[in-house]
Amino acid sequence: MSGFAAIKGVSKALQDKLAKLGIAEPDDLLLHLPLRYVDETRITPIRDLRTGEAAQVEGEIIHAETQYRPRKALICQLQDASGDLLHLRFLHFYPSQVAALKPGTHIRAYGEPRPGFFGMEIVHPQCRPVRDNAPLNEALTPVYPTTAGLTQPNLRKLVDSALQHGDMRETLPPEMLEQLQLPGFAESLLFLHRPPPDASLESLQTHAHAAWRRLAFDELLAQQLSMRRHHARRRSQGAPALADKKTLTHVLLERLPFRLTAAQQKTWREISRDMSQPYPMQRLLQGDVGSGKTIVAALAALQAIENGWQAAIMAPTEILAEQHYKKMTDWLAPLGLNIAWLSGAQSKSVRNAMLEQVASGEAPLVVGTHALFQEQVQFAKLGLAVIDEQHRFGVHQRLALRRKGEQPHQLMMSATPIPRTLAMSYYADLDVSVIDELPPGRTPVTTKIVSEERREEVLARVRDACSRGRQAYWVCPLIEESEALQLKTALETCEQLTAALPDLRIGLVHGRMKPAEKQMVMQAFSANEVQLLVATTVIEVGVDVPNASLMVIEHAERMGLSQLHQLRGRVGRGSAQSVCILLYASPLSQAARERLKIIYENTDGFEIARADLNLRGPGEFLGIRQSGVPLLKIADLERDADLLEAARNTAAILLRDHPQVAEAHLKRWMRRAEEYVKV
Repeated sequence: MSGFAAIKGVSKALQDKLAKLGIAEPDDLLLHLPLRYVDETRITPIRDLRTGEAAQVEGEIIHAETQYRPRKALICQLQDASGDLLHLRFLHFYPSQVAALKPGTHIRAYGEPRPGFFGMEIVHPQCRPVRDNAPLNEALTPVYPTTAGLTQPNLRKLVDSALQHGDMRETLPPEMLEQLQLPGFAESLLFLHRPPPDASLESLQTHAHAAWRRLAFDELLAQQLSMRRHHARRRSQGAPALADKKTLTHVLLERLPFRLTAAQQKTWREISRDMSQPYPMQRLLQGDVGSGKTIVAALAALQAIENGWQAAIMAPTEILAEQHYKKMTDWLAPLGLNIAWLSGAQSKSVRNAMLEQVASGEAPLVVGTHALFQEQVQFAKLGLAVIDEQHRFGVHQRLALRRKGEQPHQLMMSATPIPRTLAMSYYADLDVSVIDELPPGRTPVTTKIVSEERREEVLARVRDACSRGRQAYWVCPLIEESEALQLKTALETCEQLTAALPDLRIGLVHGRMKPAEKQMVMQAFSANEVQLLVATTVIEVGVDVPNASLMVIEHAERMGLSQLHQLRGRVGRGSAQSVCILLYASPLSQAARERLKIIYENTDGFEIARADLNLRGPGEFLGIRQSGVPLLKIADLERDADLLEAARNTAAILLRDHPQVAEAHLKRWMRRAEEYVKV
């Protein structure tokens, strides 16, 4: 039952509206903080208005009319005591507004002035009728996040009630606050909900004020406490202790035609050590495109197998999963191991045979797509689950695979490097390993940014590369025609390239093809039977063709940084000098220009990831909206990096020395804090 049920005047309908904002209890209102503030503590004469500086004016409506050209609009003329005029323009309005703004009405209007055709104007100001000499507000007016049917005055009234009766007791020791130079909890809440008229509007709007920093710290601290507690809880669970017996792992290392890099050896030691512990490993293996994560995953699988357990490797796409299956077969089949393959495209008879091998334990390793965590897949003895490109799977999908065994060890892999602040925040409950060097023999990829107007030159370059025995990719962002975006489609591009380059063998692959068709084209490309592969971004991960030394990315300005970096990583896998051409259409937006500049100047995935985080924010960067992990609501990882470091250290101290303080802090933030923990 909602905590609002006992409060007079809070109806069931109002409770439902509050629930949409994540407000289930009266105390939740305390942490429902303003989006911005309106300064209604003063009146600005119309003559003193400045372009772009929001202000409140007061005067009488002397003229109002509805105009129909160039578009329908309600235009009102407001005259203040000095006789100066200001135009108020409403592009969306109702009959009730027309009646409320009739000539002779005395109003106060708030908004951002700008030069208009007839002089200074405000578009869609906030207006309210007032009597002469009506008192001004005594504090800056907060504007809260809201939902349909819940007005700002109603929200402010509810927040006022929470400020009077809510629990604002301090959870942190005074000496800790003093050391961190942060104000008290109650003081911070009162300031943010009801800032005094002399408060700096800029420090409030930019969240630079100490009151904002205190609540950002509290949120980060709750997140860190929750994740550390989750980490400790997982370590208390039993898991098979899979020691490195150096039987199968040693044989594979001896047989490999290459030596592991120092970074691969280091990460392998970390993973091997984790798997030998009697609690479940939960490790994230990060490595740039082509850094050699797959061989490390193969060694981890072998360590499970040589202990009599099974391993599973799951990838988000058929192409990537099949790439893993082929590599595992090449490396492990000579050791006498049977490797099962599961995908949604298999025939029933083949699938049933594979399921039987997995269930009986005849196949100690199974590789597949999301088909792996479906109900009919039963393992004899699952000891290790490897999840590649883990951010592409939802939290429940990762959990479903882990539940196929009794607390199996889990290794997650990502070719999208995660900046340190993100790793400290959203991955605080994981152990992280990083492969920070490329294997020898990988050639750096030269990136070129080329206007679409020079398309003929690009075609000549493709023709030349293929005539010298090399292969090329031509990547398109969409499959079907879209009038809104006016992008070249893969189908259309394939036809154009076939006509422009009649001497080349050209293949096409996109996400809507049947898996068998896709597989056939990819095999032909791998065997150099196809010289130029036209593809959508399905080839973003997992495709490994060392002979491909040229990539053209069409409409590169439309793609994100991590996607461009992943695509570029498909070339430069052999010894030949490789080139990635980013074709763009003019005019470029400022954001697109920044993205292309970053990808042109950087080849280091971590640098690109840091820039990507700054451009997009953590939500889109991590795929949080798809994975079920919510964003921080108050703290900002870039702005509050120092607070994150402090929260991390404070969490360790509280859990060690003041567990009761940690519990009290978590209780206040519990519903939010528990959401931050990923499975």
